[in-house]
Amino acid sequence: MRIFGFYERFSRAFHDHPSLSRILVISTISGGGLIAYSEANASHGTKDIAPVETGTRKKKVLLLGTGWAGTSFLKNLNNPSYEVQVISPRNYFAFTPLLPSVTCGTVEARSVVEPIRNIGRKKNIDMSYLEAECFKIDPKSKKVYCRSKQGLNSNGKKEFSVDFDYLVIATGAQSNTFNIPGVEENCHFLKEVEDAQGIRTNVIDSFEKASLPELSEEERKRILHFVVVGGGPTGVEFAAELHDFVNEDLVKLYPRAKDLVRITLLEAADHILTMFDKRITEFAEEKFKRDGIDVKLGSMVTKVCEKEISAKTKGGEVSSIPYGMIVWSTGIGTRPVIKDFMKQIGQGNRRALATDEWLRVEGCDDIYALGDCATINQRKVMEDISAIFKKADKDNSGTLTLEEFQEVIDDVCVRYPQVELYLKSKRMRDISDLLKQAQVDGSKKSIELNIEEFKSALSQVDKEVKFLPATAQVAAQEGEYLAKCFNQMEECEKNPEGPIRIRGEGRHRFRPFRYRHLGQFAPLGGEQTAAQLPGDWVSIGHSSQWLWYSVYASKQVSWRTRVLVVSDWMRRFIFGRDSSRI
Repeated sequence: MRIFGFYERFSRAFHDHPSLSRILVISTISGGGLIAYSEANASHGTKDIAPVETGTRKKKVLLLGTGWAGTSFLKNLNNPSYEVQVISPRNYFAFTPLLPSVTCGTVEARSVVEPIRNIGRKKNIDMSYLEAECFKIDPKSKKVYCRSKQGLNSNGKKEFSVDFDYLVIATGAQSNTFNIPGVEENCHFLKEVEDAQGIRTNVIDSFEKASLPELSEEERKRILHFVVVGGGPTGVEFAAELHDFVNEDLVKLYPRAKDLVRITLLEAADHILTMFDKRITEFAEEKFKRDGIDVKLGSMVTKVCEKEISAKTKGGEVSSIPYGMIVWSTGIGTRPVIKDFMKQIGQGNRRALATDEWLRVEGCDDIYALGDCATINQRKVMEDISAIFKKADKDNSGTLTLEEFQEVIDDVCVRYPQVELYLKSKRMRDISDLLKQAQVDGSKKSIELNIEEFKSALSQVDKEVKFLPATAQVAAQEGEYLAKCFNQMEECEKNPEGPIRIRGEGRHRFRPFRYRHLGQFAPLGGEQTAAQLPGDWVSIGHSSQWLWYSVYASKQVSWRTRVLVVSDWMRRFIFGRDSSRI
């Protein structure tokens, strides 16, 4: 009774004094001690929103999506002058890099999700959420049309519209089936938490089904044949997780299935993990071969039936492979609502929404897009070469000296990052080396170029323009960047901090978005991970696995999910993965 009395007083103290929630909590999980830092809003449910002047209307920011980009935007937005409305069919953020772990019970689904309202209530902003799916965007009337996930609304209608002053589109993307027959009907995808839970159930069902009597040996082999289509990070990690789950846990419970299980990975390219360093690719292929995972390279899927998948090699040979379960992980496609919006604004022929370097949708002043649904259309130097020359040639002499160009070079490099990338690739010290090469009259001691020579000097620079990958890292950085822009909107209207306007007067309000690559991981099973970090630093093995643990724990959006994920890892080390079908 004393213990219960202590906990009762402890709980009442937290309720009466919420600021006490910022303490170190020592709890016991699965018999082991765990130290965690608990963080909560000091207002305990009430928002301390800065007062807004009477008579001024808050501008409404409508955020579509609660994925990496949308959640990062919401977490970093702290300007109380906005009213934020979040609309998404899921009321939580999911830590998608751990979805392969969810499929095999290494991590529980609840551990990788955080309710979006939990994130919003800790912010110093007026935020509300609607569980609905946007099916149409009207940029002219500044409205979006949505369909409720909960059936009828208060007016008896399932569909409704929402006005906005600013629209932030962060709806993400959907799995790309390439219109291959049978994929939608017969394959599992791995984009959402529900997908991971469905795969986990199907894996257990396959083992239970193969254990039933009166099945032929061939039928058992088919049921226990797991096929992964796509040799990217998600497909490779799932294949590795499934291999560990089978060999470390399931074969102990289903000993008769040990020699019947097969895992096959189909990849259309010549190698798996093509976006990684060659050393990682080779190691992954060799490790999978040692582990008994059958990697079929150069195999393009042509058709998926209920019990067979057809694949064609580069030589044109078509083979049919019996299977029990297929996981499809071959890239991303555009969502229907984004396709419709792109047609409205004249981008119908593109694969993703085109934005400028400030993440603003091209042709729409108050609409922004970030994450997997959009791509940055980096402005080319050669498109503005004449304007750059004119801006630098202040004396209108028709020639450009090095001194004149150096006055604008910093702004040019900020506006066109490909200039610096080109100089680095050619191992040039600075812009003067590039301009000297283009000067026709080599007898001149000083650099002085006409417009044609200037065009020649920068003609190859645009080759360094690169498109950003559709990764969680890119989306999170874009969300953080856009939130900072909104936080400083009023201040930067008065004091712009961006580069000079090449076509026009003054400066841009903000510096353009720049992606900082922080590295990437590829878990390969057996407590081994491949890590490729900035500076061409590659590490493969058990030490990289512990680095992966620390990074993925630190990147959780809350202390709640961080504690849950770490405790799941500890539970797996002690008790193994959970193989029950729930």
